[in-house]
Amino acid sequence: MDLITRISENFSESAHLKLQAMDALAGPIAAAAERMVQCLKSDGKIMSCGNGGSAADSQHFAAELVNRFEMERPALAAIALTTDTSTLTSIANDYDFDQVFSKQVRALGHAGDLLLAISTSGNSRNVIAAMHAAHECQMEVVALTGRGGGKMVEALRPPDIHICVPAQSTARIQEVHLLTLHCLCDAIDCLLLGVE
Repeated sequence: MDLITRISENFSESAHLKLQAMDALAGPIAAAAERMVQCLKSDGKIMSCGNGGSAADSQHFAAELVNRFEMERPALAAIALTTDTSTLTSIANDYDFDQVFSKQVRALGHAGDLLLAISTSGNSRNVIAAMHAAHECQMEVVALTGRGGGKMVEALRPPDIHICVPAQSTARIQEVHLLTLHCLCDAIDCLLLGVE
């Protein structure tokens, strides 16, 4: 297969999955955006975490809230738990890598805050530990997963929200995760600013 054909197939698969997932994901995305706005309006903050590409996604999302998305608005309270290398490496070194997010949630989280937990497989142990810590702190969770949600499904509690991309490929799941995060940012802005 030549590269042009392979690249074209990647574009086609990505576009097809996004259209295929649209109806299934629109409802949970809207519910998550509404929950996030409730959190922010109540002086809560949104914490996000994930590993690898999902770590980058958690940082991307926090940056869009703290700075801006597409419209001018006041800064919104968001923290990516993937960015403080001293904290991450000290927890991993002194305790266990599975605790790198949960210890931060316990230190920084309060009732009424919200955790955005991202994992393409749904099986990231440190993300699941962060979900448990969030529940201990009386925080709600929005889980962003793929592949059926993996073990994260077992960690969800009412009224948590699960946004699960119906795909198996990590690359395709991550592409829909990015679109989902942009949809969340847009919906949050619309709900806060009253944009039609």
